[in-house]
Amino acid sequence: MYDFHTHTLLSDGDLLPSELLRRMKVIGYTTVAITDHVDRSNLVWTIRAIERIRPSAEEMGIRLLAGVEITHVPPPEIPGLARLAKDEGAEIVVVHGETPVEPVAPGTNHAACESPDVDILAHPGLITPEDAASAAAKDIALEITARGGHNRTNGHVAKTAKQSGCLLVIDSDAHHPGDLMSEQDRKIIALGAGVDREKLESLLSIKRNAFYQRFT
Repeated sequence: MYDFHTHTLLSDGDLLPSELLRRMKVIGYTTVAITDHVDRSNLVWTIRAIERIRPSAEEMGIRLLAGVEITHVPPPEIPGLARLAKDEGAEIVVVHGETPVEPVAPGTNHAACESPDVDILAHPGLITPEDAASAAAKDIALEITARGGHNRTNGHVAKTAKQSGCLLVIDSDAHHPGDLMSEQDRKIIALGAGVDREKLESLLSIKRNAFYQRFT
């Protein structure tokens, strides 16, 4: 299993990175991205902090992807920050999308979907077909999320992704130990969003997962 969107106490999560990874290892995860919230103030040191625990991840048998979640920044800043993150070594760049339960600036989804350095648009709310088409053209994945509140629009996201040919990922957006998903949890969330059963294996596993191929 994979999870491309998790948080630690480097931002607003409860766990040290090592404890998060250990808990995920016990559940059965093999690939984990730590993507703590960033803006201009903390982007560089967050990446550096995550990189320092790579030896621990290797000891646990987990492939760690050092990442960031660009969060609540003005939309015009998103492309530059995404580029900076990649230049500083981030392997995965997530943008905090226009969830219906937070005051995300309008235009955030659009800015993310136009950036070639963004990998995932997290919990994008009522994303428009036009923005989804832009994401598809740039191989930006839309996220089906387990996180309460953010997951209210999972059905819309899955439907729009299917119509636009977007890549999909299913992530926990974990902040607390109880947020981590079991294999069965992942299946239920995917099916509940309306994902076709025949696409479940390629969505839920790194095997044949179109998004994961960029890391191989």
